[in-house]
Amino acid sequence: MTHDQTENENCCPVFDPEPWNDKMLEWSDKLFLKDSMRTFFHIPSPATITKVLGRMWQTAKDAGAETEPSDVIIMANDPSAFRSDYYLSLQKDIPGANVVKLSGTYYSRVFDGPYSAAPKWIRDIKAEGAAKGLSFTDFYFYYTTCPKCAKVYGHNYCVVFAKVG
Repeated sequence: MTHDQTENENCCPVFDPEPWNDKMLEWSDKLFLKDSMRTFFHIPSPATITKVLGRMWQTAKDAGAETEPSDVIIMANDPSAFRSDYYLSLQKDIPGANVVKLSGTYYSRVFDGPYSAAPKWIRDIKAEGAAKGLSFTDFYFYYTTCPKCAKVYGHNYCVVFAKVG
C-alpha cells in the first residue's frame, strides 16, 4: 500500500484512502522506530512534533533504514493524556535504537477530519468492530499528510489502526 506522489511542490504525497479503508492487516514483526513526547491532555506541541519526527527520520536515514517516502507510516498512540508515542516505519532494524516490532491483526479504517475528532473515531471503530465480532486492544493514528498539505488537498485523512485482541 503506497501513496501516489503528487506532481506539485507539496511536501506530502497525495493519499489514496481506498487501500487502507476497512481492511484487515496482518503484521509480523513490522519494524518501527519509537519515540515519545509530552502532551497536555493528548495535545502535543507542534514544535515538539517537528523536533521528535525530525530526530526519528534522521536516525532512520543515518542507518539507511528509512522507507521510501511513498511508503512511510508515522503512527501516534497516546498511552496517557500526557504522553504520545510515535512510530516511524523502517525497512530494517537499527542496532542500539528504540526499534519495536509490531505483530498481530490490525483493522484499519480511514477517517477525514481534525485531530479533535479522534475520540469519535475510536467510538465509531469500536462500534464497527463489535458489529463484526471484533474487539480492540489498542489504537494507532496515522495522519497521512502534514497540516499544510491537508489544507491544499482539502482532506485531513487519518488511518486508524485498531489492534484486534
